[in-house]
Order: sequence, then structure tokens, then C-alpha cells
Amino acid sequence: MLRRKVAVLLVVCAAVGSGCSAEQQGDELMVTDNPVAAVAAVSPPAATTPAGAVTALADDIVAMAYSPESGTLAVAGKDTLRLYPLGDTLGEPKTAAVTAESLTVDGGAFLAAGKNEVTRVSADGSASAAGSFRGEPVSTAAFDGRTLVAMRDERAVAVVKDAKVQRMISGDMMSADQVVSAGKGAVVLDRLRNAVFELDVPGATIAQGLRAGQGATNAVADRFGRVLVTDTRGGALLAFSLDPLLMRQNYPVAGAPYAITYDSKRDLAWVTLTETNEVVGYDVAGEEPKEKYRFPTVSQPNTVAVDPRTGRVIVASGTGDGIQVIAI
Repeated sequence: MLRRKVAVLLVVCAAVGSGCSAEQQGDELMVTDNPVAAVAAVSPPAATTPAGAVTALADDIVAMAYSPESGTLAVAGKDTLRLYPLGDTLGEPKTAAVTAESLTVDGGAFLAAGKNEVTRVSADGSASAAGSFRGEPVSTAAFDGRTLVAMRDERAVAVVKDAKVQRMISGDMMSADQVVSAGKGAVVLDRLRNAVFELDVPGATIAQGLRAGQGATNAVADRFGRVLVTDTRGGALLAFSLDPLLMRQNYPVAGAPYAITYDSKRDLAWVTLTETNEVVGYDVAGEEPKEKYRFPTVSQPNTVAVDPRTGRVIVASGTGDGIQVIAI
């Protein structure tokens, strides 16, 4: 409880600057004057047999998502999107020639954010355009009948409806790396500035921003309307509430936490630790996370997904070590 209160006080100081030292004045959200975005820690060689069933795949996985509606796991490699039926193991995949930096679920299908476009890919592998852009989209999120698209290099979020950009939202960000909708709100994660910003979508503005640890990398929403963020460089699992934007939790996690997904049925946040080749399941329904599960993984576990119907956890390697399905 004390840790949470201290975290909130630190965030308030960073956000408003009142009562802070002179050195903190300027850009209070910045960790350094020469920012470098945090990335996954390089994994050591796997020393323990991965839990569950591993499907060999000699591809470096960059993104993954699971659709409960279609029972399909989408896995993005370097230049191919594979769509697997999911059971205790993976079935034979269908493929689509789609490049994706990120994947999000769109009903029984998926939205793949890639070079200059967002593509909607169905479970059978058929693909259609969901939006074209001058820059490179890197993340999508559904919001009030529209799609929010993070545009990293443009430092903006596009609001898209019927595959057409309605408007762009920008301001204060150094990079727009991931957009997440939570409850009635939405936030964008800026890895370079190391901050989260609340979006005012109707007003088309960037609202309040808060520092996100020492090096935030990935985020996911939970059913309580919070946004959970992995602080890879600082070794922590953070939780932010919206309207107003406040840091509610700053829970220490050793092992360089990186990828994160959320099981809404069991209130479990699954976090990969790339320094130790592990995945950990945290119960996040209480005042602070509680570790419930810990499993050894394939090497370089850069992506994770979960099937909320069964609780199965899927971990994929970023260095060609395969895809792992863990039944709990």
C-alpha cells in the first residue's frame, strides 16, 4: 500500500512540477536528455525445457494475437502472417502475405498494422484494406465504432472509420508507439519520451501525460478500465487509471518484463521476462499484483497471448525457437 502511495506522489510531482527541484523543471516526463526507447532484453540460451507444447517455427515472431470468436491464433513473422487453430497444440496454419508490426483482434479477424497500411485479415487468410497512410502505422485499437491507429514517426494517432482517416491527433509526443482503449477512454504509449498520454478523441487532442517508469515497452487494458504497462528498463509492472490519468500501481518485477496480455475471465496479466526466459501470471484484481503462475519459456519470449475461454497461454520466440502453448 505504501509503495502505491509513493508511486502516485512521484507521478504527481512529475506531472505538475510543483514542489520539484530545479533539475526536474523542463520536460518532467523525460528520463534523460538523450532518449532511447527501451527494447526487450537479450535472452540467455534456454537452460530449462519450456512448459507445455512447443511447435517448431524457424521465424522471428514480432506480433501475436488470439481471437476467441474464431478460435484462431494470428502470428506475424518477418513477412508472413500465420493463422493457427488453437487447441492444446497448434493446428496447421493458413497463411497470408501480410507484414505486421502489431496485431489486434477485430471480432473473429485481426487488424495488422504494417508498412503504410492497416490490413484486416480473416481467420481463413483472406485480407482486405482497413486504411492507408502516408507514414507507418504501428498499433491499432477499437474505440467507439472507429479505429485508433498509432503513427510512430508522425507522432500522432489517426482516427479511422470505414477505412478512411477522419482526423489526426497530435501534440507533446516524441513517438506514438502503441494505442490502447480502456473503458470509455484511450491512451497512447510514447516509448521514446517514456510516457503515457490520455487521448481526448472527441476533442482531437492529447490530454494529460505521465511518466511511465524508466523504460516502458508494452501495454494492455484490463476489465477495470486500467492500462497495464511493462517497464522493461525499470523492472516493474505499472497500472494507470484514466479520467484523470493516475498511476495506481508500480509493482517490482525482476527479469526485464516485456510482452504483456490480459485474461479478462481470470484477471491475470501474463508478462514475459526476456532476461530469464519465463512467463509469469499475475492476479491484478487486488490492490497490487500477486504472482499466481510462473513457467519456463522458449528463448527470447517477445510475444504473448491468452485464450480467456480455457486460460491457455501462448508464448512465441523472437529468435526462431518456436511457439509454446501452456495449459493451466
